[in-house]
Amino acid sequence: MTRRPLALAAAAALAAGLAGPVLATTSAAPAAASPPAGQDDTIVHLFEWSWRSIASECTSTLGPKGYGAVQVSPPQEHIVLPDKGYPWWQDYQPISYKLVTRRGDRAAFASMVSTCHAAGVKVYVDAVLNHMQGAGQSGTGSAGSSFSDENDPGVPYSSSDFHSPCAIQSWTDRSQVQGCQLSNLTDLKTESSYVRGKEDGYLNDLISLGVDGFRLDAAKHIPEADISAIESGLSKQVYVYQEVIEGGQGEISPTEYTPTGDVTEFRYGDTVGNAFRGGNLSGLQGLPSQMLLASDKAQVFIDNHDTERNGRTKLNYTNGDRYYLAEGFMLAYPFGTPSVMSGYAFSNPDQGPPATSDGTTTAAVCGSGTWTCQHRDPRIAGMVGFRNATRGAAVTDWWSNGGSQIAFGRGSSGYVVFNTDGSSLTRTFQTSLPAGTYCDLMTGQLSGSSCTGGTVTVASGGTFTATVGANRDLAIDTAQRVGTTTSPTPTPTPTPTSSTGTVQATFSVNATTTYGQGVYVVGSIPALGSWDPSKAVALSSAAYPVWRGSVTLPAGTPFQYKYVKKDASGTVTWETTGNRSVTTPASGSVGFSDSWSTTTSPTPTPSASATAGAVSATFAEYATTTYGQGVYVVGSIPALGSWDPSRAVALSSAAYPTWRATVTLPGGTSFEYKYVKKNPDGSVVWESGSNRTQTTPASGSASWSDSWR
Repeated sequence: MTRRPLALAAAAALAAGLAGPVLATTSAAPAAASPPAGQDDTIVHLFEWSWRSIASECTSTLGPKGYGAVQVSPPQEHIVLPDKGYPWWQDYQPISYKLVTRRGDRAAFASMVSTCHAAGVKVYVDAVLNHMQGAGQSGTGSAGSSFSDENDPGVPYSSSDFHSPCAIQSWTDRSQVQGCQLSNLTDLKTESSYVRGKEDGYLNDLISLGVDGFRLDAAKHIPEADISAIESGLSKQVYVYQEVIEGGQGEISPTEYTPTGDVTEFRYGDTVGNAFRGGNLSGLQGLPSQMLLASDKAQVFIDNHDTERNGRTKLNYTNGDRYYLAEGFMLAYPFGTPSVMSGYAFSNPDQGPPATSDGTTTAAVCGSGTWTCQHRDPRIAGMVGFRNATRGAAVTDWWSNGGSQIAFGRGSSGYVVFNTDGSSLTRTFQTSLPAGTYCDLMTGQLSGSSCTGGTVTVASGGTFTATVGANRDLAIDTAQRVGTTTSPTPTPTPTPTSSTGTVQATFSVNATTTYGQGVYVVGSIPALGSWDPSKAVALSSAAYPVWRGSVTLPAGTPFQYKYVKKDASGTVTWETTGNRSVTTPASGSVGFSDSWSTTTSPTPTPSASATAGAVSATFAEYATTTYGQGVYVVGSIPALGSWDPSRAVALSSAAYPTWRATVTLPGGTSFEYKYVKKNPDGSVVWESGSNRTQTTPASGSASWSDSWR
C-alpha cells in the first residue's frame, strides 16, 4: 500500500503481525498473467523518473543489461501541492485519467513506451484504482482539471461514485478495510459498473499506447471480485501484480488475490533483508517455506518506494555493500518475480523528486548524488544478466559455513558466492559448471575473447578456488565464459532424445503428509515410471517437510513430471497441478525444487505426441541491420525450417529495431532456435552464441523477446 503522511497510525497497524506461511496455488484470471515464460523477468522501478529520462535509460542501460521491464510512477493527472513542497505522494492522488503529470505529458509517455519496447523492455504502470484525492481537498490538477471533495469532473466522478466517508478503525473488519477511506483518501465504489467502466477506460487507453502490465496500488483495499471484474474489461491480457500487505490474525491475506495476478510478497524483503543485514545467511536455503506466497505468484523486492520511507525496509540504498549483496541474492535465487528499486536520495519521507521551481521533475542524472541509480551498479546489473543466463535452472550445490557465508549453483548454468563476514573467504567450491574460464560478473563482463574484470577458472570436475572479500560476492555463468560466443552456426539436434549421456537429477518437494504416507515423483519418461505410479521414484523424508531423491535421467531430454503421495493401503494421491515440464542439461547434474500443488488437473495429462495442439508463438528480436538486410528466425522443428535458413520465418521490421513475427508451433514441444540476417545477395549471417531453447505450452499462445548477439 502506498503510504501518505495522513495515515502513520494506519501504516503502523498494517506492519504489525505476520500470518503463518500459506502456499498460494490458485490459477490467474484470464486478464492477468505471469511474465511470459522464458523471458527476462527482472523489473526495475524507476521511481518518479520523467518519461524522457526513462526512455533514455531503456536504450542506454535497461535493454543492454537485460532488464525485462520498467515500472513507472502513476501517469494519470494528480493533485499539485506547492505548499507542501510537491511531495512524492501527490502523484498517488488522482483527479482524472488524463495522461499529464509532473513527469511529462501523453506524447512523452507514448514515446517512452515505444522507445523502451525498441530496446526490448516492457513497461508496467503503477495504477491507482482504489481512490482519488484526499477528502476535503479542492484545486487544479497537473493537467488543469478542477476538482473538489468527491467531485472530479475530469472523469467525471460525483459523490455517488464514492463510499460514504469513514475511517478504518479495525484491520480485521473487511467492510472497513475495503469500504472506508485509506489515509483519508476518497474511496471509490469499485463495485459500481460505472466506476469500473471509467477505470477500464483508463487502463485500456494505456494498453493502446503499448503498456504491458500494471501494478495495482492498494489492491488490498479493493475486493478481489472487483479487481476480477475490472480485468475482465481489459482489451488484452497483460501482466498484473497487486500490492497486498500481509497482516495479523483475521486480516485480509495476500493469498486471496492470487486468482487475479501476482501479489507483492512483503515478507521477502523482511527475511532476506534481515539475513544480509547481520543475520544467518544459511537459513535462506529454505526461503520458499518462509514465504506466504508460492514462487509463481510472488512479486519480490528488497525495498520499494514505500518501505524505504516508512521504516519497514531492512536495507536500502543508504546501507551500501549489504544492500547490494541482498539485491544480488534476490536476482540469483529463483523465487518470484524480482523488482529492483531505483529512485532518488531524500532527507525526509515526504520529499518529492528533484524538480524545478514549479514542481516539474528534472531529468534523472546518474552520478549527480540526487538520483540513486542503484540499478546501474554492476553488483545489481551484472546479476540481472546472471538471472537471465540461469533461467529455469534449479538451485544446486548449496554450501554454507552455517552463518555469514553461502554459495550455490543454478544447475550447469551459473554459480554465486556471498560473504557478509568481516574477513575474506578463500575456498574450493564444487559446482555443476562445465570447465573453462569465466568472467566474474561483479568486476566485469565478457568482451570479445576476454573479460574486462576478474576471472574464475573452473576445472574439469566442476571445482574452482577463489577468494571473496569481506562484504563481497562472486558470480559466474555460462553466458560469460571465455570462448562461448565464437560459433555462430547452430548445432541441430535431430530429436530431443538423441543424447546418449545421462545426468544425475535431484527432485525436492515441500509436502506435508499424514502418518504412513510417502512422497514419490513420476513422469513421462521410463526413468520416472512413464506415468505409472507403481513405478514412481520414492523420495526421502530425512529433511521433512522437504522430500528429496536422486535419479539418473537421459541427458538433453525434455520431459514432464508430477509428485504423488502413497499411503499404507497403496492409495495414490496426485498433486493437483498441470504437468511440470523441464529439460535435462547435456551433462552434469540438475536439481528441481518444488512445492506440493493443489490447483487443478489431479491426474497427469501425458502428451501422446508433441504436435497434439497448436500454439501461436510470437518472436521479437532486437537487431540493427544495414540497408537491404532482413531478420529471420530458424530452428530445429519443421515450423521453423529445421535449421534450413532458406525456410526460415521472416520477421517484420514495422517496429524497427525490434523485428517481430507470429508463427504456429506444435504445443508442448521443446525446440531450439536462432536468428539470422539475410543480405540482398542471399548470404546469411548467423547470430553468435549457443542455440536458444524453449518449450511451447500445451495450448494458447507464447512470446519470446531476444536481442541479437
